[in-house]
Amino acid sequence: MRYANMQYASMRLQNKVALITGGAQGLGAAIAKRFAEEGAVIFIGDIAAQEDAAAQTIEEITAGDGKASFIPLDVTGEQSWADARSVVEKAAGRLDILVNNAGINIRETIEEMPLEHLNKMLAVNVSGAFLGCKYFIPLFRKSGGGSIINMSSQCGIIGHRYTTEAYTVTKGAVTLLTKSVAVRYGKDNIRSNCLCPSTADTPLITERLKDPAFRAERLGEVPLGRLALPEDIANAALFLASDEAAYINGVAFPVDGGSTAD
Repeated sequence: MRYANMQYASMRLQNKVALITGGAQGLGAAIAKRFAEEGAVIFIGDIAAQEDAAAQTIEEITAGDGKASFIPLDVTGEQSWADARSVVEKAAGRLDILVNNAGINIRETIEEMPLEHLNKMLAVNVSGAFLGCKYFIPLFRKSGGGSIINMSSQCGIIGHRYTTEAYTVTKGAVTLLTKSVAVRYGKDNIRSNCLCPSTADTPLITERLKDPAFRAERLGEVPLGRLALPEDIANAALFLASDEAAYINGVAFPVDGGSTAD
């Protein structure tokens, strides 16, 4: 995608306000850019160490006449979430879209993994999404509703043979958190859905893809015969965030080229 000198035309998220965690790079950045193309005002929430990466993403967005800013956000901390809500409320007065995208994966099997590594993954992947919902549902309600999009995984709906147990545990929890929020807060016009991508071709996995065995392993499970692109996942997020998905609530949405259909 090109963002410089781009004039946004279709504007499916015109004047919507979106907060994207882990938005400095990777899938979060792709979602931020796609939302900005459609007219959303973007808040990128990420840890302070990612501020430079966030600045680059923001520069790409603003070069295309989009609007974006950075919020330091440690998704594992309640005070950090409370501070982020204060920033968003003061700057925009509302929130329409929350994308709980921040996540980590420590690649150790259940036999190898110390409990502290599992707890670290739970803190980021599960508590991060939980706290995002906790702190922004009141603002959604005040704003008249909104869309929560949690980043689960194909591992959040199946036991994936190539993925460690801890990651599957965390993403399964995200999937059911999504559904629980959907049924409780639908009455407030708050929709909650999650994306369940297969392996995505991002910088985080570039080095591993140089291993022919790993590449063949991951490509071999996808009927479409290719890895997900960041744009594939960003487009799915855009749909769930938009008014086109106004009657979609509580869905675990595979973006996996058919890998979970087998």
